[in-house]
Amino acid sequence: MSFKIVGIGEILWDVFPDGKKLGGAPANFAYFVKKLGLEGLIASRVGNDLPGKEILDSLVRLGLTGDYIQIDSRYPTGTVDVRVDDSGRPEYTINENTAWDFLELNDRWSKLAGEADVICFGTLAQRSLKSRRTITSFLEMSRSNTIKILDINLRQNFYSLKTIVQSLELATILKFSEEELEILRNLMGYSGEKSSIGFCRKLISRYGIKLICLTRGEGGSLLVDESSHYDHPGYRVSVIDTVGAGDAFTAAMIIKYLGSRPLEEISDSANRLGAWVCSNAGPTPVLDDKIKELFKS
Repeated sequence: MSFKIVGIGEILWDVFPDGKKLGGAPANFAYFVKKLGLEGLIASRVGNDLPGKEILDSLVRLGLTGDYIQIDSRYPTGTVDVRVDDSGRPEYTINENTAWDFLELNDRWSKLAGEADVICFGTLAQRSLKSRRTITSFLEMSRSNTIKILDINLRQNFYSLKTIVQSLELATILKFSEEELEILRNLMGYSGEKSSIGFCRKLISRYGIKLICLTRGEGGSLLVDESSHYDHPGYRVSVIDTVGAGDAFTAAMIIKYLGSRPLEEISDSANRLGAWVCSNAGPTPVLDDKIKELFKS
């Protein structure tokens, strides 16, 4: 397979008590796409500062290109303070007014939008009007057959019903967690729809979405399309932390989706990779050969 797969939005430093690690959902997603053998690209923005330079250096070490990373002369590189609880679940404090809040649609990005086969985006990077307009324009400039993954990532208070609805209208695939399911039900007036499958089908019907993924942590996932669904129980592992697991899941899911694999295989591969990431520290662990075997065509 030869596809150009883009993650657009935030790139930042996840600052843990014992040090910092490269992060941001679109960046993590692109990393896993690249490591699984396809072309993963990051479209984001860093500050003209030492942390920004360190991000660019880190991308080189990870085998990723910084060609689509913009440099901001006014705002600093983004950071997130991360605390991991005893179960490995992270709590985030996401700092505001950082470089990725000011994404710009330049000529290089416009060209990339037209070339992309897949674009992954979320709501967090749309918390500012500037970046929201840029991301929306980027998606609208893509080809009609470009697959647009909305990995919704509702964080803190950085989302609104308006942004969610606009994003759903642009999405081909939607991914959200159990916690986000409850938020969406209440925000969108579907609190009476108690069935997860029923709720997903309402979104599919209303917004023309092709595939919805509900992730359930250690409980696996639910994949739903217009006519079928598959419920996966997940894999039990010894959890170090869950940071980046959802982004790995998304990368595995789209690679199998592009290969026109059945829901069962898509779900199994995505759950296996997500679980494996949970058993490693940080959002961008080095993939082992056993995991890579799952994605050989």
